[in-house]
Amino acid sequence: MRGSFVADASVAVSWCTAAQASDVTDCLLDRIVAGAVAMVPPIWPYEIANVLLSLARRKKLTFAEYSEARLLLGRLRISVDGEGAVLAPTRVADLALEYELTVYDAAYLELAIRKQIPLASRDQTLTQAARRTGVSLLL
Repeated sequence: MRGSFVADASVAVSWCTAAQASDVTDCLLDRIVAGAVAMVPPIWPYEIANVLLSLARRKKLTFAEYSEARLLLGRLRISVDGEGAVLAPTRVADLALEYELTVYDAAYLELAIRKQIPLASRDQTLTQAARRTGVSLLL
């Protein structure tokens, strides 16, 4: 799992939209292209699909950009962790309660803790919780 990291939806969206991109998120995308694996909880594909669709509906993405974003994400080394779904009502919910996160955000934190890999997120509440648990951050 060397070079792997947990990427939340906020980071993945930055890979698809110029308005959300930064030098750091571009470097994370380059890492994946070079062979790193982005690990994500089971909620990630739904979050990404919803965000991209919402951006297209609000005319923040053209249909061509929406289609291109879907193709890009489909080509990346994204590993969806199936184990986290089993932990949602227990360990994930406990982290959500303890760190005042949504269960969705806690799923990213739990995955980073369990796999002992860094977390990439642009979400302030999630990154604060990660710091408190000792999880390394990439943003």
